[in-house]
Amino acid sequence: MSHVNKTLATTAVARTEAWWQQRHQQKLAEKRALDNDVDLLFLGDSITHSWEDTGLAVWNKYYANLKPFNLGYSGDRTEHLLWRLQNGEIDGLSPKLIVLLIGTNNAGHRVESAEDTAAGVEAILQTLRSSLAASKILLLATFPRSKSLKAPMRKRVNAANKLCERLADQQYIFWLDIGQHFLTDDGTVLDTVMPDFLHLAPAQYQVWAEAMQQQIHDLMEYK
Repeated sequence: MSHVNKTLATTAVARTEAWWQQRHQQKLAEKRALDNDVDLLFLGDSITHSWEDTGLAVWNKYYANLKPFNLGYSGDRTEHLLWRLQNGEIDGLSPKLIVLLIGTNNAGHRVESAEDTAAGVEAILQTLRSSLAASKILLLATFPRSKSLKAPMRKRVNAANKLCERLADQQYIFWLDIGQHFLTDDGTVLDTVMPDFLHLAPAQYQVWAEAMQQQIHDLMEYK
């Protein structure tokens, strides 16, 4: 593992964009308004962020009654989420379940190795286990990227997923790979599923919710 990329992926850093800083403050305020009463916590990047717009109807259908809180930020890499975890966003929370989907922007924006991306995910898991020791974590495999199974980006994401799967202990951290739901039989991503071969089309939020519904209810102990 290269020293430089490992440092970038695993060292907490804030982003400087105004909207990002504003969202951080808004989320801290939202958490206070909820009186820290959160049972289902979503952490991630744009794909998670979009539960607030593209996937909002599905979010309301599946999660509105589960005391949810969305901490997805468009464009985030592992180090940005790590910073947010260390700077107030989970302080005072004790969710029953955390749904974590992160890493695609490490593979994409920085063209990082699988090992470096997995190290960033591991650093996040360690922080969550330390800060929210009673919470269970549903660690999602990064969704397929690029149209073709043979695309370099797809291969990087798949390789990182194989490493991240090993981080699940089946006691507090549980692995779930739903990538096949977004692929054709030959491994192709259609533009009707992901218009840019990365972000989900609106209908795919229903597919995502259905694919993890059983695990969410089991891990939250809603029988």
